[in-house]
Amino acid sequence: MVHPISEANETSPFGTLTPDQFYSRHNVSHSSDYFTNPRGLKLFTQSWTPLPPAKISGLICAVHGYTGESSWFVQLTCVHLAKAGFAVCAIDHQGHGFSDGLQHHIPDINPVVDDCISYFNSFREKHAPSLPSFLYSESLGGAIAILITLRREGKPYDGLILNGAMCGISDKYKPPWPLEHFLSLAAMVIPTWRVVPTRGSIPDVSFKVEWKRKLAFASPRRSVAKPRASTAQELLRICREVQSRFTEVDVPFLIVHGGEDIVCDPACVEELYRRAASKDKTMKIYPGMWHQLIGEPDDDVEVVFGDVVEWLKIRARRGEDA
Repeated sequence: MVHPISEANETSPFGTLTPDQFYSRHNVSHSSDYFTNPRGLKLFTQSWTPLPPAKISGLICAVHGYTGESSWFVQLTCVHLAKAGFAVCAIDHQGHGFSDGLQHHIPDINPVVDDCISYFNSFREKHAPSLPSFLYSESLGGAIAILITLRREGKPYDGLILNGAMCGISDKYKPPWPLEHFLSLAAMVIPTWRVVPTRGSIPDVSFKVEWKRKLAFASPRRSVAKPRASTAQELLRICREVQSRFTEVDVPFLIVHGGEDIVCDPACVEELYRRAASKDKTMKIYPGMWHQLIGEPDDDVEVVFGDVVEWLKIRARRGEDA
């Protein structure tokens, strides 16, 4: 089953098709909506479901990363998973995609986790709560997904996909010393100040294939500006929190990670794999691949997402038989 990224071009994830033509071609239905969170922000949500006669074998809740959104690359993976027989949903975090909020500003991750739990639990309750359910996550979304499972609110998840998970930011990408050590002061004085330099923009160091890098920059909702001071401080804090709780992770999980990822350190997910309490855990580090695995050459994309779909299908069958 070929990943839909093969049909995209450098200006549109749908290639030459309209969105409706794209969904029809892949035999999935699509819907979108907004909900207002307790902080008064309108948050954008989407879902994709395989059309009859395909049978839905499970539910997947997708969590995008920092500066990402549910309507670009993540959408293509959601369609891919829907074609594999899953009902899939996603939410744009505050300040991302079509959701309200200061652009790409997350001074506190906990309300974002709350938003995900609220929406995902409602989606699972509405769409066959008896079916196995999974979290699919990318980059910062991996840390958010881990925190979701550690909250243990609602029905437990049957598995977790960690794609390029942000369990630790690579020293090759962090702001240079000594600025990292002055973040707390900058965050306190001017929290929204885009003062934090990084070693390259995220798309530049994440997408190996040039036209896919151009597609990342083509999103009208993506910014290449520097991270805001309090957001950068929070990203570093999230990594420390997640690392301190590795031993509490007991959900079945699959790690897929590029061996040459210079944004999210592969060594940190290797530590998660070693320390997690999960009895069902799989790790695949792909030599030579970068942070965004969808940004690799097509043959490598098929290997990675073939592994993802196979892992999900096996555990969905286990859930149905339980």
